[in-house]
Amino acid sequence: MNRTSLLFVIVIGILLLSACSLGAPPAEAAPTPDLAALRTEVAMTVVAEIAALAPPPTATLAFTPTLEGSLTPGIVVEATSPPADTATPGPCDDSLFIADVNVYDLTVIQPGQDFIKTWRIKNIGACTWGAGYVVAYADYAYKMDGQAAAIDQVVEQGEEIEVSVQFKAPTESGEYLSAWRMVNPAGTPFGETFFVKIIVE
Repeated sequence: MNRTSLLFVIVIGILLLSACSLGAPPAEAAPTPDLAALRTEVAMTVVAEIAALAPPPTATLAFTPTLEGSLTPGIVVEATSPPADTATPGPCDDSLFIADVNVYDLTVIQPGQDFIKTWRIKNIGACTWGAGYVVAYADYAYKMDGQAAAIDQVVEQGEEIEVSVQFKAPTESGEYLSAWRMVNPAGTPFGETFFVKIIVE
């Protein structure tokens, strides 16, 4: 094949290839992915899955005191342990009236007369009586100028003691009653109340 024929074949081949490429539809370019949008979508999916797995918190309705002392409702997280016991133990002092020693009920006393009333009392509490324990007016009925005598001995649990109060009878005729109790060193009355009851003529 001579040079002219070779050149002809080459030109024909180029034309055929050009015709094939011109007839084929142009290929669409692949879209470039948006990496920021893809990261956001993945993060939102993870957060939603974690929220779906977490159990809902339990809460109880409680009341919170305000500065004025009123109660306002509020939500608080349920406590996992019971509140501490703040109860305080009761007093250890107690007494029991045993008997009248003298000046029995409805004894007749002269107007304005001084007299001493004595009772027998038993220590039925857990505390020992001693210094600071006294007999005191129970703020009931007439005091009649009562003055208690000092307790000058130690009284253990289960022991008995005689306690006395000096009175002055009223000047007017009538029936009078006066009530008294044991009192501990803190000034707290305890035990049974005991009485004197007289008639003034």
